[in-house]
Amino acid sequence: MNKLNINLENCYGIKKLCKEFDFSKKNTYAIYAPNGTMKTSFAKTFKDLSENINSMDLVFKDRKTIREIKDDLNVDLLPEEVFMIEPYNETYNSDKLSTLVVKKELKEKYDEIYKNLDKLKVDFIKKLKSISKSTDCESEFIEAFQENEKEIFFDLLSKIYLQLEYEIKIEIDFKYNDIFDKKGNVKKFLDKHKQDLDEYITNYEFLISKSSFFKKSDNNTFGTYQAGEILKSIKDDSYFEAGHSLKLNTNEEITSSENYEKLVEAEIKKVLSDEKLKKAFDKIDKAIASNTELRAFKNVLEKNNLLLVELTNYENFKQKVWLSYFYQLKFDVKILVDSYELKKKELEDIIKEAIDTKTEWEDATKEFNERFKGIPFRLKIENQDDVILKTSTPTLKFIFKDPIEEKDIKKEDLLNVLSQGEKRALYLLNIIFEIRARKKLTTKSLFIIDDIADSFDYKNKYAIIEYLKDIADEPKFYQIILTHNFDFYRTLEGRFVGRKFSKMVSKSIDEISIIDSEYLKPFDYFKDKLDQDNKILIATIPFIRNLAEYTAGNTSNEFIKLTSLLHIKTDSLNLTINDLEILFKNILKNKSSLSLNNRDKKVIKLIFELAEDIISDKFEFLNLENKIVLSIAIRLKAEQFMIDKISNATEVNKIKKNQTIELIKMFKNKFTTENDVIELLEQVNLMTPENIHLNSFMYEPILDMSDDRLKDLYLKLKSLN
Repeated sequence: MNKLNINLENCYGIKKLCKEFDFSKKNTYAIYAPNGTMKTSFAKTFKDLSENINSMDLVFKDRKTIREIKDDLNVDLLPEEVFMIEPYNETYNSDKLSTLVVKKELKEKYDEIYKNLDKLKVDFIKKLKSISKSTDCESEFIEAFQENEKEIFFDLLSKIYLQLEYEIKIEIDFKYNDIFDKKGNVKKFLDKHKQDLDEYITNYEFLISKSSFFKKSDNNTFGTYQAGEILKSIKDDSYFEAGHSLKLNTNEEITSSENYEKLVEAEIKKVLSDEKLKKAFDKIDKAIASNTELRAFKNVLEKNNLLLVELTNYENFKQKVWLSYFYQLKFDVKILVDSYELKKKELEDIIKEAIDTKTEWEDATKEFNERFKGIPFRLKIENQDDVILKTSTPTLKFIFKDPIEEKDIKKEDLLNVLSQGEKRALYLLNIIFEIRARKKLTTKSLFIIDDIADSFDYKNKYAIIEYLKDIADEPKFYQIILTHNFDFYRTLEGRFVGRKFSKMVSKSIDEISIIDSEYLKPFDYFKDKLDQDNKILIATIPFIRNLAEYTAGNTSNEFIKLTSLLHIKTDSLNLTINDLEILFKNILKNKSSLSLNNRDKKVIKLIFELAEDIISDKFEFLNLENKIVLSIAIRLKAEQFMIDKISNATEVNKIKKNQTIELIKMFKNKFTTENDVIELLEQVNLMTPENIHLNSFMYEPILDMSDDRLKDLYLKLKSLN
């Protein structure tokens, strides 16, 4: 993919954003996006695409949304080609982890075997479903027979196949889930009403024991069920036509199936007509009737209430029912079992080789353990053979460590003791697995990375940068890294992204633009434009003042004069552009030829004029000089106002440091009831110090602040004056 073209309208607050990302020379972009500009909306839009759901504007839902995300061939990116990495998602687990557990060749052989077996299984399950009417044949069969979680469908089928050698004939005239329902309501009912069920069985067994036809002994019972099975065997009269007969213990001889059927019906009628048995059944029937979820079960019992005898051993009867289904499909079962047994040895060899192989999963956990040294736990894969065998998700073993000992700990317990940054590191592990898994795919992957380093300490931030660099080294991977952390953004630019591919967000009323970054090295950007742009000239004053303090000290003439342009002092209103030029030349030795225009103009007047120009500009750009100029103007306006209101030059001139704070204290003491004004002045103190007293490398506080907040504050102060 050489290019990515994005056209968004009304996507979660993004009114309009059109951008072409050129990946022909670099597959990574870093975008600095202060809070409130577009970062979260942009990321959420791409997450929608990855999940194949529509995007929208959550507030203005009637606005038409456009989401066009295409490659250089004008082909829409597919959901599986996009992966959005959130800042943190505690519940996230990669769905591709099992692909990391085994070498590609082994995995392909393993998958090919199961591909053929699964074809046979699909056909078999269709037949089984038509007989059982079960909603989920495979899982319900496994649940009925599985003794340990390592046994899979084919293992269980092989095990029960031996039991199909003997004739199994159970008359099943009900749907499987009518008795063995998914919610377990029938089982719960039987357990709850065990006493009533026992009463029914006791009465039934008593009647059987007294019958001349039915019998119950210590070892066996010949009851209604057994009598019915004999009837099914002799139904076609071939037994009798061969010259055989049935002789009862009363010496009565049965010579036809019709006679036997009449006898059995009469004997069963005697049992069912017993008042005690009927009374016991009525108790159960009434209890069932009060539960609407057991309506199907009630219908089954009304047809044959003697099923209650079998249901005394619910799980055993469940297995009998399945065996009866499989007996009807005995030939199909044999084909499946033979096919599995033929490949079983090969599968076992694959698994053994895979277990002995050092896997990417192990490499990933090792890499994680080595890179994230500052976290109090390490990781180990626990069920590698299970993952290969079942294609299930691997299980991580967490080993918590302190200076004295190590202890295995469950993930949920670990989360309770980890800091937020440590939890994020654990989340990042799943991201690493996802990335490694995608390396095995033949398709391209676009990663949208939303402030992944947020809340990490510096040591772990560099580990993350190394991972992002790993992504950049993969030819079929592309990434757009979003961050509101300017320091992290600049580190990305310096480590591997490069200046050309480091962008910033500019926001106007109608649209968002992604523009070139000009502030990665702001002093280099500013110093060559001092005589070309008055806003840059004024914005440079805090820098030059810092240099004066570092080189000549805070008692030097240069430092004191420049301070008079950041605070209202006795000489502030008299300092001219010519004075500023001299100060700059004294401090910046390589600017001896600096020549500024309008030398007689007062600097304070220029500052306020520039502030008015900025206020009139309705666009919001990531413009550092605008923000610094506005911040300086705000402070000067506030101090002018307070000094005029306090009207005590002697006390004001005594202030030697922290002038704005001291003026606010004096104002509050003198004008105790002017709460709105005091609150406004407190905002000045809160918002402007970091923006004016900048050191040489940290700009995030002012870049993160919106133009609108500064403009609004300036206008409010202006209205006071």
